[in-house]
Amino acid sequence: MKFIDPRIDFAFKKIFGSEDAKDILISFLESLLKLEGDRCIQELTILDPFLAPRTRELKSTILDVRCKDHRGISYIVEMQMEKVPAFVKRIQYNSAKVYVGQISRGEDYPKLNQVIAITIDDFVMFHDFGHCVSCHESRETITGQSYLRDIVHYFVELPKFKKNLDECIEIFDKWIYFIKFADGLDKVPDQMNLPAFRHAFEKAMVANMTPEELELYDKAGIAIADARGRMELAREEAREEGIQIGEQRGEQRGEQRGEANMLLRLLQRRFGELPVWVGEKLAKAELSSLEAWGLRILEAQSLDEVLGGQP
Repeated sequence: MKFIDPRIDFAFKKIFGSEDAKDILISFLESLLKLEGDRCIQELTILDPFLAPRTRELKSTILDVRCKDHRGISYIVEMQMEKVPAFVKRIQYNSAKVYVGQISRGEDYPKLNQVIAITIDDFVMFHDFGHCVSCHESRETITGQSYLRDIVHYFVELPKFKKNLDECIEIFDKWIYFIKFADGLDKVPDQMNLPAFRHAFEKAMVANMTPEELELYDKAGIAIADARGRMELAREEAREEGIQIGEQRGEQRGEQRGEANMLLRLLQRRFGELPVWVGEKLAKAELSSLEAWGLRILEAQSLDEVLGGQP
């Protein structure tokens, strides 16, 4: 068996955002948010469910999964392969937009309900800590208590996930493993032989995809590869430009040192032993200044006339 890569936005929405796959999304959300007992999701409404023909017209930046549970809590689940400029601002904008979009009139604000934004990144987002799952919410700075919890952000940074499958005890660890490694598996692992995972692998099977879905999946993969290629080309061009600038500066610095040494020897011949400040001033001088001072040596009667005085 061969499986599609859940990290590709098209595949992620097909697996987690299909109307017939609510059990997959519910298991994912409950395991991440640790919902148990009466807090479990009893019903889920997927907003803008996966439809291959419509997906053809969508941009990758809006290929996320949006849903609402029986309590009215809204969820945004997004898979992001590459870090883009102002990415954190975009995430906050989207969650705020969903939050205020719950009502049509300002006076209805008491009806506003919680929004939970979940972003899965195939890159390191936060370099200050090593855990791969982080929760971000507003807290009062003195007590550390959380009073404003209507918008909460979760981040899952895939590169920080280092567990092998045998170490994945928690359900959510297995979901991270599925997202990160499913396309490299040839069968459903015994450790993931649970209904929601079997369904996820079924949705991810290449053999179960229509020709249109395969075409869209291939195009999405090519678009990601092209974007990464452009970024790598930009990095390479920046590196080459930096090397060229460094070489130019190195050449200029070498020329400056040569001119300074030559001028120092000429000043010693003309004026004898020199004070320390002369060497220091020559070492810091621009090449144009050194050349101008060199032209004054023959006619100047003192060091001050050549160099313009002690700095």
